[in-house]
Formats: sequence, structure tokens, C-alpha cells
Amino acid sequence: MTKPYLSVVIPIYNEEEVLPTLFGRLFPALDAINKPYEVIFTNDGSKDKSIELLREMHDKRPNEVKVINFNRNFGQHMAIMAGFEHVDGEVIVTMDADLQNYPEDIPLLLEKIEQGHDVVGGYRMDRQDKKWRLFVSKLHNSLRLKLTGIDMVDEGCMLRAYTREVIDRVVATGENSTFLPALAHSFSSNPTDVGVRHAARVEGTSSYNLYKLIRYNFDFFANFSKAPLEFFTMTGLIVSFLSILLFIYLIVKRLAFGPDADGVFTLFAIMYFLIGMLLMGLGIVGEYIGRIYEEVRKRPRFIIKDYITTTDSKDKSPTENRKESE
Repeated sequence: MTKPYLSVVIPIYNEEEVLPTLFGRLFPALDAINKPYEVIFTNDGSKDKSIELLREMHDKRPNEVKVINFNRNFGQHMAIMAGFEHVDGEVIVTMDADLQNYPEDIPLLLEKIEQGHDVVGGYRMDRQDKKWRLFVSKLHNSLRLKLTGIDMVDEGCMLRAYTREVIDRVVATGENSTFLPALAHSFSSNPTDVGVRHAARVEGTSSYNLYKLIRYNFDFFANFSKAPLEFFTMTGLIVSFLSILLFIYLIVKRLAFGPDADGVFTLFAIMYFLIGMLLMGLGIVGEYIGRIYEEVRKRPRFIIKDYITTTDSKDKSPTENRKESE
């Protein structure tokens, strides 16, 4: 079988409603490129009929389709990482299955790769998301640049292209908790961005709610920046200095005017504020320690239940795939 030039990695989680439409648009778009390709679908513990649809598509296109089937849900980025570990192409493209990005825009990314860029990020033009998601995304992009120095136009867009060299570096990190677009961008020597179309989600529902987006943003900064720790270090120094000034003021006031009980509630308010700051700071430190704990345990990042490909006569056993994912 001819070695593919292009590998497309797509994570799947409860997408049975959109998969037929995705197949109907993705493969004609890739066929039109006139270069050998493969598509790697990672079923991230879907509870619907997604895996059955993926198996059927592999039967129809055994030379172009690979299917990785997790034994449970490990998250979008781990699903993409599993795909990265099994790609054979020289150029790797990632995209979501929800068709909010157009498969027909993949040639735009390939054109930039062929011009010499090693990472090409798509940024969504005329975004069709809800206003609160647009606000959170804009705030995140602004904070990311200021706190981490990672300059990406639209990190949330998963329609992105990478050279094989960059992906090999990403896979070699072996990190349990990571954010692949930012990690790949940090390994890039010549990144760029290109505008891509964006559509409202028509079928299926998004797995991201407000809590998950807030959690995502905090996890991102904890993985790529020490800014939260540095913020509370500086805040602690400032509060300590102000506390000393307040202590001196109260001592001078007592000596000059005698005991005064009128300010006791102010002191309680200050005390509660300081305790709240302390607990918040401890929580942030705990988040960083938790990530250290996850890394030193060296547990498998994901467990592959089935790996469906034409290179083997049968699906690999779960035991073999556990070894691959460690």
C-alpha cells in the first residue's frame, strides 16, 4: 500500500448523528487533493452507535480509514494524541467531527505547509458560536498571549496542520495532561495561520458547557504558565506590606487615643479577606501539585480497546494496545 502523504486525525465522541454527513463531505474533499491519504478516527468512549458507523466506513474504505477505539472516555486531546501515535503521513491535519469547520478547507492548510510552514493554524472567520462562547474565547486568547507568550490567532479552532517532525516531538513528550495546539506551536520554528470558514452546529450537541470551558482555561494556564503562582506570590507580598502598615497605624492610634472597639468589624472583614486569599492560593498550588502527581504515577494516558487497520489481519488485542499507549 502506498505510504500516505496526508493523515487526518478526527476525535469522535457521541457523533452518530453527524457521522454520515461527515463521511459524505470529508472523503470527496480528500479525494480531490489527488494525493494518498489516511483518516484516523478515534472513538473516545462514545455511548451511541458511533463505533458501528466507523467500522462500516472502514469496511468501505479499508485502505484509507483507521479506527482507534478507546475503552472509555479520555478526552479530546488524548483522542488526538492516540491518532498522532498511529499516523503514517508526512503532513497531519486535525479537525473536529461536528462539521463546524469545513473539510473542503483542508487544501488551504496544505498550501501553507508546502510553502515551508511547519504548523498552520486555522482561525474561524465569521464565527457562528453563541455570544458567551465568543466572549470566553476572546478573553482566553488575550490572556494566553500575555501569560504564556504563545501567539496563536484562534487556539480553539481544531482545523490545523502540522509537519511530521512537529508531531514526533509532541508524541515524544509523553505528557498526561496537555493541550496539543499550544504544545505543537511551542515546538514550531515557522508557524502561521489561515482563515477558514465556520458553521453553526446543525446535528448533535456540543460536549462543552460553561463549566468545562472555565475548567479548560484554568487547565491550559496551569500547563503552560506559572503566572497563577506568580500572581499569588506578588499578591501575598503586597497584602503582607499593607498588613504591616495597618498594624503600625493601629498601634499608633491606640497609643494616641487609647483602646477603640469600633473598628473590630473592619478587622474581621480584613481577616476574612486574607483567609479567602490564602485558601485560593492553596487551591492553585494544589492544582499544580496534582499535575505533578499525575505525571509521576506514569499511568497509561489512554487504553485502546480495538485498533482497526488493514496492516493487521485482526484487531489488536487490548493487552497489546495498553503497551503501545504507555
